[in-house]
Amino acid sequence: MDTQRLAAGVGAAIAAALDEDRIIGTVVAVLFDGQMVLLEAAGLADREAERPITADAIFLLASCTKPVATATALRLAEDGLVDLDAPVIDHLPDFRPHLPDGEAPAITLRHLLTHTSGLSYPFREAPGGPYHRANVSSGLDQPGLSGAEQLARLASVPLLFRPGERWEYSLGVDVAGLMLEAAAGQPLDVLVKSRITDPLGLVDTGFAVTDRSRLVAHYGTSDDGLLERMTGTFWRPTLQSPAAAAPERIFDRSSYLSGGAGMAGTAAELVRVIDALRAGGHPLLSSDSTRLMVTDAVPHLPDVMDIGWSYGLGTHVLRDAILAGGPERSGAFRGSGGYGHIWFADPALGLSVVALTNSAPEGIRGRYTRELRQAVYAAFD
Repeated sequence: MDTQRLAAGVGAAIAAALDEDRIIGTVVAVLFDGQMVLLEAAGLADREAERPITADAIFLLASCTKPVATATALRLAEDGLVDLDAPVIDHLPDFRPHLPDGEAPAITLRHLLTHTSGLSYPFREAPGGPYHRANVSSGLDQPGLSGAEQLARLASVPLLFRPGERWEYSLGVDVAGLMLEAAAGQPLDVLVKSRITDPLGLVDTGFAVTDRSRLVAHYGTSDDGLLERMTGTFWRPTLQSPAAAAPERIFDRSSYLSGGAGMAGTAAELVRVIDALRAGGHPLLSSDSTRLMVTDAVPHLPDVMDIGWSYGLGTHVLRDAILAGGPERSGAFRGSGGYGHIWFADPALGLSVVALTNSAPEGIRGRYTRELRQAVYAAFD
C-alpha cells in the first residue's frame, strides 16, 4: 500500500464533500495488515456550535451495530448457549409471527442474522403500511420502547414470506439480540462487552455514550435537500418512506437494546472489530464462525441490494467481483449505518476501513462513499 497516495486521495475525497456541503464531518480509519495507516478527522462534530470533529469523536453507529451483535451471537453459539438452527421460540416463546394465511412457521437465529426470516423494516414499506400501522420501531426511534412491546408489535404483522425463501433487510438482528438476552440471562450490552469489546480492549464502543462531549450531532437531508439536525424523521432517497430517528434514544435506559442499530462508538475502535473478522476472527471468534459471517449464506437467492453482492451473517459479501464491477477483490465484505457510515474489508489486501460521518444519506450511499472507496483502492495500484 502507498500510504502517501492513500492520505492524499482520502483527503481529496473528504475535502470535496465538505466544500460542497454534502457532509458536515467525518472520521476515516484505515488498517493495513492490522496496523493503523490512516486516521483522519475533518469537518464539524456540531455545525450549530461550530465544534470541530476530532479523531476520537463518538458516533451513533446505527446498522454498523449489526456485525458486532452478529459476532456476539456466534460467540454464544460457540459457547453452546444458542443454536443457529433451533426455533427462536425456544427462547422467545411469545414471539410467533405468522404468514398471511395464519400459519406460524419456525424462524431460526440463522434466518434472523441472514435477513431471510420474513421480517422487514418500517422504512422499507410505503407510508401507511402494516409496520407503520403497528408502530413497529426501527431500533433508531421511540425512546422508552421495551423489547417485549417491540416483539408484540412485530409479531402482529404478517411475515412477508416463508423463512428462507427470500432476502429482505430487516429487524432480524434486533430480534436476535432479544433472543440472546433470554438465552444467556444477561442484557445485550453485557454480552457484547464480555465477548467483543473487552477482548479487543475497546472502551468507547457499546450501547451507551461514554463521553457526551465527544458525541457528534447527526444530520439528515430534508425534503428540500438541505442537511438538517436530526430530531425526528429524515429522508433517504433509496427508501420508500421516511426513516424515523431519535438520536436521544441511546440516553433512555428504558429503551430496548437494539442489536441492529443501537450502539455508539468511534471509527478507530469499530475498525478493529472489522479487522478481527478480516483476519480470521481472533480473539473474538473461531475461524469457522468468522467464515459464516463473511461468506455467502444465501447462494440460492438472487443478488441482494447491489449487483454481484450477497449476504453472510451480519455482513454484505462479494459474490461475483466481475459482475459487481468494483475495485474489491474476491472475499471482500462490507456494511453501512443509517446515520451516515460505511465500512469495508478486503482480506486479499489485508485491508479494513471505517468511514463514519454525521451526514445521511451522503455518508451511506452518496458520492463521498464512492470517491473514498476509489481513493483507498488507488493506494494499491
